Amino acid sequence: MLAYIVRRLLYALPILIGVNLITFALFFVVNTPDDMARMQLGVKRVTPEAIAKWKAERGYDRPLFINAEAAGTGVVTETIFFAKSVRMFAGDFGRAEDGRDIAREIRLRMEPSLAIAVPTFILGLLVSVSFALLLTFFRAGSLDFWGVFVCVAMMSISGLFYIIGGQYLVSKLWRLVPISGYAGGFDAWKFLILPVVIGVVSGIGASTRWYRTMFLEEIAKDYVRTARAKGLSEVVVLFRHVLRNALIPILTGVVVVIPLLFMGSLLSESFFGIPGLGSYTIDAINAQDFAVVRAMVFIGSLLYIIGLILTDLSYTLVDPRIRFV
Repeated sequence: MLAYIVRRLLYALPILIGVNLITFALFFVVNTPDDMARMQLGVKRVTPEAIAKWKAERGYDRPLFINAEAAGTGVVTETIFFAKSVRMFAGDFGRAEDGRDIAREIRLRMEPSLAIAVPTFILGLLVSVSFALLLTFFRAGSLDFWGVFVCVAMMSISGLFYIIGGQYLVSKLWRLVPISGYAGGFDAWKFLILPVVIGVVSGIGASTRWYRTMFLEEIAKDYVRTARAKGLSEVVVLFRHVLRNALIPILTGVVVVIPLLFMGSLLSESFFGIPGLGSYTIDAINAQDFAVVRAMVFIGSLLYIIGLILTDLSYTLVDPRIRFV
């Protein structure tokens, strides 16, 4: 097991380097350091001296990948790529274009993101699995037919519709909760309850259909017929046998999402004005702040790889036959 984890971590290193390199290259294909300077200075006609000063203050006056004028290791280290990207592997994310420390901003914004993502994830999983089990229990009946119909209708509607509709109905007309904003401490629930409910409702359709498909596939197998032949009730068969054996495909989609909960929700945080990592990323994209975008892409890639490793490890918990060699 330990050897498997070490091997997977070693595989992750070139992946992270490749993602980092591609992100860096794509960003500078779109925007040169001169373009970044003009945008950050905020003036239409900016002097070459001002551009050169801005680049020198932020380290963008160096070559991108290779510094032919440097000696020794400086050929590689005295470059924009090394200064802005390679240091992230040591946890140094640097500073945003406005001068704020990126690592500190991430720590501050992680709490609001988790406050939305964790309840949405847990409640959404419980509701979707329960609804899928209900449809499977009454399969081929009226409840199953209309349940699938509702799920297809819900998954066909854009997530923006749920957000805007929820804000208009619950916040503007009924005035039950604030339409946007965020507050720390106990008062945070007033700002979080609507985004959480909308997040759960918007994901029920697709999740329920997927879980229902998994359960229907399991319920047609031989071990289920054997359990029924032993006199077990349909409820016992469904919860003790079908649900347990369907955990592997469920874990594939669930465990890998857990690390990504730290990244926040781009749409929800932006529309509800919550200062989380999702809105932080959107603001950085709009401002074309390469330092923040680079850091968020790196963290997202790292968390996704960790999620894949956790998914593989979780298989051994639900299926003892799986062993890593």
